[in-house]
Amino acid sequence: MKAAILVVALTVSAAQAESVTFRSGVEHTPLLELYTSEGCSSCPPAEAWVGRLRQRGDLWKGFVPVVFHVDYWNGLGWPDRFASREYSQRQRGYAAAWGTSTVYTPGFVLDGAEWRAWSRASGVPGGGGRAVGVLEVTLRDRTTAEVSYSPAEKGAPPAEVEIALLGTSIETKVGAGENRGKTLRHEFVVLHRQGEALAGAGGKWRATFKLPATTQVPATALAAWVTRGAAQPPLQAVGGWLAAP
Repeated sequence: MKAAILVVALTVSAAQAESVTFRSGVEHTPLLELYTSEGCSSCPPAEAWVGRLRQRGDLWKGFVPVVFHVDYWNGLGWPDRFASREYSQRQRGYAAAWGTSTVYTPGFVLDGAEWRAWSRASGVPGGGGRAVGVLEVTLRDRTTAEVSYSPAEKGAPPAEVEIALLGTSIETKVGAGENRGKTLRHEFVVLHRQGEALAGAGGKWRATFKLPATTQVPATALAAWVTRGAAQPPLQAVGGWLAAP
C-alpha cells in the first residue's frame, strides 16, 4: 500500500544517545516525492531544484522531500545504481489512481497528486493548516524504530506507516546514456524503504521497524509516512537529519 511520508527529524547522532524520540505537530506537513533517473537528460534540472530545498528554513517542518529513482531507464544505456523496480511500481500505482497508465521522469507527486508547477515555484506549497494527528518515532538505535500515530479524527485506523532512509550530497559520474560525461548531484535519495501495518487501540496506532545497519552509501536522513490506503494522500509527514548536514 502507498503511504504518506513521515520523514523523521534526526539531529542527534547515534553516538550522542541510544534512544531519541521525534514528534510531529498535529497539523499536516506536505510530502513531496520526485521520481527520477540518472539515465534521463530532463531530470538534472528537477534534481537541482530539489537540491535547493536544502537551503529553505521550512525544510522538514514545512515539507518533507524524498526522491525515488526508477528502473525503467536502466536498459537505455546507463544503469542507475539507486534505481528500484519497487519505486517504478510505486509511481505506476499513483498513475493508476489518477486514471492513466503513463509514467514519466522527472515526475513530482505532492501529497499524492501530480504536481507540474514545481519549475515555477520557489518552495513547496503549505499543508493548509489541517489538523491530522501526531506521529511519534523513537529510535532505540540505528536499526530499531518504534512508531506511533494518534489521528486527530477518531475512526478507521491508517493502513500503514513507511520509513525511508535517505542519502544526500551524492555525486555520480555518468559514463553512458543521455547524461554521458555529466557529474550528477543527488539529494534526499531513497536508499531503503519499508512499510508496516499499524495496529492498536484507544486512538493510538503503533508499528516497529528493524532497519538495515548499512546502505550502499551512508544514510544521512530518515523518512517515515502514514496513510489510510494504497495511493491515498499522506496524512502526516515529518523529517530531518541523521547527522548535521
